[in-house]
Amino acid sequence: MKINRRELLKISGAATILPFAGCRSTTDEGLLPPQRPRVATIITEYRRNSHADVIVGRLLGGYDHDGVRRSPRVQVVSMYTDQVPDNDMSRDLAEKHGYAIMPSIRDALLMDGDDLAVDGVVLIGEHGDYPLNEKGQKLYPRYELFSQIVQTFRDTGHAVPVFSDKHLSVEWEKAKWMYDQSVELGFPFLAGSSLPLTWRRPPIELELDTPVDYAVAAFYGGKESYGFHALETLQCMVERRQGGETGIEAVQCLEGPDVWTWTSQTDWAGELLEAALGRSETRQAGTPQDNVDEPIAFLLDYRSGLRAAVYILNGHIRDAVFAASVSRQEEPLSTLFWLQSGRPFSHFSNLTFQIEELIINGKANYPVERTLLTTGALAALMDSSYQGGVRLETTHLDISYTAPADSLFSRGPVPPLEEA
Repeated sequence: MKINRRELLKISGAATILPFAGCRSTTDEGLLPPQRPRVATIITEYRRNSHADVIVGRLLGGYDHDGVRRSPRVQVVSMYTDQVPDNDMSRDLAEKHGYAIMPSIRDALLMDGDDLAVDGVVLIGEHGDYPLNEKGQKLYPRYELFSQIVQTFRDTGHAVPVFSDKHLSVEWEKAKWMYDQSVELGFPFLAGSSLPLTWRRPPIELELDTPVDYAVAAFYGGKESYGFHALETLQCMVERRQGGETGIEAVQCLEGPDVWTWTSQTDWAGELLEAALGRSETRQAGTPQDNVDEPIAFLLDYRSGLRAAVYILNGHIRDAVFAASVSRQEEPLSTLFWLQSGRPFSHFSNLTFQIEELIINGKANYPVERTLLTTGALAALMDSSYQGGVRLETTHLDISYTAPADSLFSRGPVPPLEEA
């Protein structure tokens, strides 16, 4: 499903959507653009340590990135919050930073005018008081909020870059619609997790077109909420394999003792899991079988022939690790995706940098198709879990794309933890 994004589209019953031309940029990364691009932020909830805090807070106040203290390169001018909890921060920060709290998404994008008043949109649909469905998925209204952004684009005949935090939706059809809108209207689109951009210990990257036979990632946390991060950890590595990404043909979610039965019966799984866990900085003494009460394994069969597994190992590790079997190499390749355990949560700095790059340059530095694929895989895995761990064919995940040539993960010094 390789997509050639169209630059111009006639829409039935609506104005022509003008192609995005990009914002002012700089040749020196240490300098601010002469006029900072204006940004609307669409948020489910803004409280301390929420994703809004650690992303939009950096867009407001600056951040450390690769050893450089950076002032914001964009200007947050408006904000819409879907919920306002007792510990909300958005109103106090509006007084401090001078952005407008708007009553609707349309108002946040138009700023009381008839045309778009912003150069980019940042959608943070994470955290807040939302219900769970029968599968245990939290129903964040990412699709609903995104739909209102797109409708405003259609109404005005203009579109600007959009970033959407984490996976696109709990439902494949909605996620695919979101992606299709960006293709149809021609606006740059970026989404996903902070993990592909964080530090790696050791700082390794697969060369493009590396022949990968098998791969394993392991993480901790909730099946869906952190399972997505684990899938992105896996995907940002294996998308660089020989032939590029061509999609996933089947998935299966194993839970409980079935995880260890499958691992023991699969010749590559145990070795790669041990190689990955060997990179963990939080690994507990003993075996995963001893420490993990409710193990989870996501099994993924790729269309290219690659087979992979993602483990959720609560009680054994509290970090993200990866290992792969590479043809013609005797030892597995492995690394840790390092996360800062407290404020300033510096693993969000590189993600914030990439959001600014998207809005300033009008181009995503890595493909949104990665997150479309992980979103679809996660939705199918949650279906597998709900149906008792059955293997599900995923012919709809025939998503092809090419990984970026540049390695974008963090390499500079890590900012120290803030004092409590």
